[in-house]
Amino acid sequence: MHAFDVLGDPVRRRILELLADGEMTSGAVGEIVREEFGISQPGVSQHLKVLRENGFATVRPEGTRRLYAVNSEPLRDIDAWLDRFRRFWTPHLDALATELARGKRERRLRGADEPPRSTP
Repeated sequence: MHAFDVLGDPVRRRILELLADGEMTSGAVGEIVREEFGISQPGVSQHLKVLRENGFATVRPEGTRRLYAVNSEPLRDIDAWLDRFRRFWTPHLDALATELARGKRERRLRGADEPPRSTP
């Protein structure tokens, strides 16, 4: 399965978001995903299996629990692929950052020129 096919599913993207914060048991992942998406525990297990089999997640047993974590290697591959396209949005983001900084500076300068407000 291609990486974008794996990540094209909103449930799998959400699972990766959860795992990005650190290792989680399959039960903890399942509880959150079932609540947010209304899918069954076997459904969640199937999504975890797809992530694991395609290299996006790792699993390690700890007693009777299974702990899942993000495997960053496939994400680096996606990042490398996306690198070809960054030129389309990077200048726009840089321009936005410049405008935000300019607005902050102008507000700060206007604030320095205004007399302090008195409270009743």
